[in-house]
Amino acid sequence: MMNRTADAFLFFRAWLSAPLRVASVTPSGRALSSLMTAEISAQTGTVIELGPGTGVFTEALLQRGVAEENLVLVEYGAEFANQLSNRFPAARTVQMDAARLRKLPIHAKAPVGAVVSGLPLLSMPSRKVLAIVEGAFSLLRHNGAFYQFTYGPRCPIARPLLDRLGLKATYVGWTFANIPPAAVYRITRRRLRQGVQSEASRSVTLW
Repeated sequence: MMNRTADAFLFFRAWLSAPLRVASVTPSGRALSSLMTAEISAQTGTVIELGPGTGVFTEALLQRGVAEENLVLVEYGAEFANQLSNRFPAARTVQMDAARLRKLPIHAKAPVGAVVSGLPLLSMPSRKVLAIVEGAFSLLRHNGAFYQFTYGPRCPIARPLLDRLGLKATYVGWTFANIPPAAVYRITRRRLRQGVQSEASRSVTLW
């Protein structure tokens, strides 16, 4: 209880200082954490978490069986990064802007199978969202997934951006138990149709 109270205070203080960087005035609840990590397990491999904050999703990932040493925690806020390093010493905590994710050196025992994002994408310019998502998929294995929650009525990654990157968004679920209620989306690479694949193969061969 004391840890949760301290986390809530830290989160609220961070929100006051940078409301556009911190998604909410309070950490995500257990219902949202459970929904965000529902498809992740020990078999997922390395998991990158963007904007872990106080580590609510991180705790849920550990409960799903993900080894702490297979977690890469990318946090911009120094106050959160310091706490994460102390709370999850076996994980790799990196203090950096998620828009520079493409430059993140990965020294992992297993391929990156999932990216879990707690970032407030709706408050970011589209150019930054593009850099974050493109960077994430440069690190994800081919069948890996990017998980994003939102308080809005639709996927926070715009359709034109998804089309540009060859991605698709799938609705995972909604929870009213979180404050405020939130939805979760899974972003994955689109599968090319056989004819398109053949044409792409010919293009690669020709050029």
